[in-house]
Amino acid sequence: MNDTIRQIVDWIARSEHFVVFTGAGISTESGIPDFRSPGGVWARYQPVYFDDFLASAAARHEYWRQKCEAHDDFSKAEPNTGHRTLAQWEAEGRLQAIITQNIDGLHQIAGNRQVAELHGTAREVACLDCGARFPVEPLVEFFQQADRVPDCQHCQGRLKHATVSFGQMLPEDVLEQAMRWSRQADLMFALGSSLVVTPAADLPRIACQSGARLVIINRDETGLDSMADYVLRESIGETLSAINQQLASNKRLP
Repeated sequence: MNDTIRQIVDWIARSEHFVVFTGAGISTESGIPDFRSPGGVWARYQPVYFDDFLASAAARHEYWRQKCEAHDDFSKAEPNTGHRTLAQWEAEGRLQAIITQNIDGLHQIAGNRQVAELHGTAREVACLDCGARFPVEPLVEFFQQADRVPDCQHCQGRLKHATVSFGQMLPEDVLEQAMRWSRQADLMFALGSSLVVTPAADLPRIACQSGARLVIINRDETGLDSMADYVLRESIGETLSAINQQLASNKRLP
């Protein structure tokens, strides 16, 4: 493991375009359940598809009920060691950008600024009719107290969390930015993702095809293990902390 850490540290030190791709596994260490895990929302409920949300008031109510329940999980969560380490690397100029499948906003709370949120953010609500955006907290409170889906304050349109639902297209501008970063990368970490949900899972593949080294840290096998230079079945926070300590030690060497 020590030799692996030293090699990865050398790659970071030499990298000019270091990009990190994150999935739910980095946030489970902050206490946010993976949607697919036994305790996750998808294990308990049938997700509401985007077309159903558009067509049915009952589906919109069920969507909001599920989202408000999930909100309780991430609203109390704070960035963990993994999030904070990535923010430190960006501040130090080591890390170019983060591409994330997560909707919890913890990368930004930790301090990262260059973040492409492929699946949107659950910290805002968007009107599908006029495009207005609102903070999520007051609208979650409204639903929980009134048991009624809130309407847009500007146009009385349909409000939905600013996240990508099943059957809904990823934001084109965000995906294009993520693809640019992936093509530019000479080193990519894939952290806490099964790397099976496309098009997001195609991004580390694009990085590899463009010449990047790939390091995967995930508790289970992924769809791209065979492409990776290193695959680590370790805690993300502990592994990034160990890498960071080695980076700091190298910095102190004469």
